[in-house]
Amino acid sequence: MASFQLPRRALLALVLGLAAAVAQATPSASEQKLIDTLILRVSKMTTMTFMRNGNEHNAADAAKHMQAKFDHFKDEIATAEDFIDRCASRSEVTGKAYKIKMPNGSMRDANEFLNAELRTLRRGSSGRPGAG
Repeated sequence: MASFQLPRRALLALVLGLAAAVAQATPSASEQKLIDTLILRVSKMTTMTFMRNGNEHNAADAAKHMQAKFDHFKDEIATAEDFIDRCASRSEVTGKAYKIKMPNGSMRDANEFLNAELRTLRRGSSGRPGAG
């Protein structure tokens, strides 16, 4: 029976170690660069208005808010998609989705819009912000 205990304990230690690693997920260097780039792109979208809980915010304020939320939730974020979902799509307080008012006055869901921007970044396009 003692010979079975050692492998079982090793397996348990491995499982617990993996669980701890997942619980403390942080972005890889490439994902961190995408997140930083998304925040920077948002800060430059000066012709758009960012709607949060019914209030209008300019691009700089929206980017600062996303950065602050990212700093707070960083240990729970492993990918740029996680960042968009956790920090740039909805209010943690009210649960309301964030919206973006486009230059032509139309409204877009922030999650949809930022995921389109991310797809553009992943394709390596250096197109202008907001074109995605």
